[in-house]
Amino acid sequence: MRALVVAGTDTDVGKTVVTAALAALARDRGERVSVVKPVQTGVGADEPGDLDVVRRLSGVEDLHELARFSDPLAPATAARRAGVTPPPVTQLAQRIRTLTARDLVLIEGAGGVLVRFDEADRTIADLALALGAPVVLVARAGLGTLNHTALSCEALRARGVSCLGVVIGAWPADPDLAATCNLDDLPDYAGVALLGRLPAGAGQLDAPRFAEVAITELRHAAAVLLCDRAHP
Repeated sequence: MRALVVAGTDTDVGKTVVTAALAALARDRGERVSVVKPVQTGVGADEPGDLDVVRRLSGVEDLHELARFSDPLAPATAARRAGVTPPPVTQLAQRIRTLTARDLVLIEGAGGVLVRFDEADRTIADLALALGAPVVLVARAGLGTLNHTALSCEALRARGVSCLGVVIGAWPADPDLAATCNLDDLPDYAGVALLGRLPAGAGQLDAPRFAEVAITELRHAAAVLLCDRAHP
């Protein structure tokens, strides 16, 4: 099993769409793909969550949500408000390790890299470390991207977690100066490769068109992320 963590520089940066794109690319390569959402927040018990979006866009059916809390907060905070103890990151890692029959397990985070997942202040970065899994970082276009991405990459490096590169989760059809300049400066500033960008609105496409967009826009990401050498 190869594991890859899809983490964000912030919330609402397009992690789910990027996860779906990577799942579709790996499935089309003939890989047995599983997608895990360790903790879903901000969604009620009977409401569709991020994995439903992944299923619709990628066609992957091997999906696993390990915990869910309705408040749109950090996992540890949402669990506390629900009156329960959040599952420890160590427990989440153990459950993910059982998916041994898969070629690739994609793990989608919640919020940013340092959002608290459990009562020991562990984060999605700590989950990646526990799994020995590299991270692909998803960022937004525009102001704040350079700073948030650089800080996220530094946090990963400080924990000994490999960041394979950055994907822009929602590239605007008419980018402004800040978005364009930031895109040019991002690799040097953050010290990681820019692996591609998905257009804004990609998540509203039908599955065949979405797969075409993923192949076109993330071809460089696929070469880095979906090969055996991507796993340290």
